[in-house]
Amino acid sequence: MIKRLHALLCAMMLAGSSAHAAEAEDLYLRALQAISDGRQTEAGQILAQMTAQGPQNAGEWLDLAMLHCALGNQRQAEALFRDVEQRFNPGAGIMDIIEQQRKGGCRGPKALSQWALAVARGTDSNVNQGASSQFYTPENGKPLELLPEYLPRSDQYSALTGDYLRELGQNGDVGFVQLQLRRHDSLSSYNTAALLVGAEHPWRWGRWRLRGTATLGALTLGGRLYQEQGLLQVRATPPWKLPERLELSLQAGMGYTTYKTLSEFDGGTAELRAVLSYRGEPTQAQFSAGYVHDHASGNRPGGDRDGWSARLGVQRPLFGPLKGEFELNRNHWAGQQPYSPGLIDTVRRQAITSARATVVYPLTRDQALHLEWRVTNNRDNVSLFQYRARQLQLSWHMYGW
Repeated sequence: MIKRLHALLCAMMLAGSSAHAAEAEDLYLRALQAISDGRQTEAGQILAQMTAQGPQNAGEWLDLAMLHCALGNQRQAEALFRDVEQRFNPGAGIMDIIEQQRKGGCRGPKALSQWALAVARGTDSNVNQGASSQFYTPENGKPLELLPEYLPRSDQYSALTGDYLRELGQNGDVGFVQLQLRRHDSLSSYNTAALLVGAEHPWRWGRWRLRGTATLGALTLGGRLYQEQGLLQVRATPPWKLPERLELSLQAGMGYTTYKTLSEFDGGTAELRAVLSYRGEPTQAQFSAGYVHDHASGNRPGGDRDGWSARLGVQRPLFGPLKGEFELNRNHWAGQQPYSPGLIDTVRRQAITSARATVVYPLTRDQALHLEWRVTNNRDNVSLFQYRARQLQLSWHMYGW
């Protein structure tokens, strides 16, 4: 519906003063965007503004009628259709559009509802993030041999993931729930269950588009509550003119994490990030980079730390029905204090690189198989914390609307 309305704008804008036509087109596009984002209240306000200005020709009257129809305003749309017929004696093309719309009715936008389910089987070379080296050399220079439980331990696992998203109300608000379960064949103490609930709210500030997100999450490890977290985030898209298919947005967020089985590890984060998206056909890509400050609560080892991160993600068809996804992440952290005076007198520096490559084979319109390979390399100036891990996973995905 939205794409068809956009096409009608170009076809139906008839003669009129250039200033009035430009303003009418601007309002029309803003109304389309508001309907597309689910901000129905704002769309209604824009329609009222368009009506107050007084459409000057058949094209503008028809645009206004179609927008009312897209919002489900059957009575207003029909009144405008009659005005077009009586005032302008439109041609066969416009009459066909009006008749088609009358036959289809003005149902209005439906509440968006989506869900996804994935069942996976995989293998992990380093379930416990065991140290890459068998020996650790502290400041006194005497090497210490690590116990076996601190070295890499591999295992196979089964996983279940579920996502549900639904619109809330008529202003584009969205609520969502995510659940992830992972069970290992042998290392049951590393079984995890994660639950995340959240909501998003869109709005506008002048010509800037904004979206606020609030989430709460909990993670269990080995059957015990391990971590709780909360996050507030705002993403702003400025009205800057960029090359076609590119979009730049700015993101700011604040979060807090508590650890239920570890003392002195709680902390809060503040983040600033820029996101550049490319929505082409058939390739889509996104690059983001940002700064993060992690404030320690209490006497956390290493104290506060600062870092930056960057991410590159690409999706595109491969050959035949196969689709490919690639993601590369880089994170750098720098502590402000020695990690553990008397034992580890070094200020930690971390450089974490992770990469993921996925081949997607669609089975039906709403089912697909994913074969995923992932590798993580944590280069730390304290050898005790250095680790490498590789995962290979095959999963079946099902989607619903």
